[in-house]
Amino acid sequence: MNLVWQVDFYRRPIQDAPGQVLWELLICDPTRSFEYVATCPQSEANSTWITAQLQLAGGEKLPDLIQVFRPQSLSLIEMGGRNLGINVEPTRNTLALKQWLQEKKYPLAIDQPPPVPLPENLWGEEWRFATIQAGDLVDMFAERPIPVLSMPEFLKPINLGLASTLAVPGVVIYGGRTSLRLARWLQQAKPVSVNYIAGAPDGLILEAGLVDRWILATFEDTEFAAAAKLYEQRKQLSKGLHFLLVQPDDSGMTDSGFWLLQIGS
Repeated sequence: MNLVWQVDFYRRPIQDAPGQVLWELLICDPTRSFEYVATCPQSEANSTWITAQLQLAGGEKLPDLIQVFRPQSLSLIEMGGRNLGINVEPTRNTLALKQWLQEKKYPLAIDQPPPVPLPENLWGEEWRFATIQAGDLVDMFAERPIPVLSMPEFLKPINLGLASTLAVPGVVIYGGRTSLRLARWLQQAKPVSVNYIAGAPDGLILEAGLVDRWILATFEDTEFAAAAKLYEQRKQLSKGLHFLLVQPDDSGMTDSGFWLLQIGS
């Protein structure tokens, strides 16, 4: 079984005796049965220091993978990981680490760019909201020959404690001839959540990667707006769980890509 660490390295609202700003390294595993803390003045905040701390934290048991959610930390931790032969994964899914930061009352907010439109060559032909019962969600897609499939274990409805009859909301995109191209692009973008944003016009925003935001669709139709509000309400009932499905058409015969997603993950 692979050993995974979740790591953050950032300046903190604390100072040392001479009044220097301190940077703090936090390391934990996904269950927080292992935690490690180290601080250094800003003048020492570099990949050499991080490499030494990772070595100290792990000793002879270094992790197979380090997960990082903060863009400002990524390059230094990647360099430290590279020095020790450890893979580093940028991901927002660092729930244990974020819980620890919240307990320490450290801000989690990360500056996000405004959303940008999808490249024109990826636009689908149609899209719609949909629901699938939680008890059917995994079985419906796990055995299908889907080119792109993302179904993390921690997001499976049974592991979130959801009732099997609960309606899990989602968005279905009919991509036509661009369906597989769109699915592969999404795979590279690393979808996190699809959210309804009210405005003029209203829109569906794809949160992806660490801070990327993409406009999946815009609409001004009142029926679409009502359906979008219901979609968001259902997400609240499903502990944020929702899905994104890309298909060539509405025949239901072929799927190009499927993702289980969660708000705030």
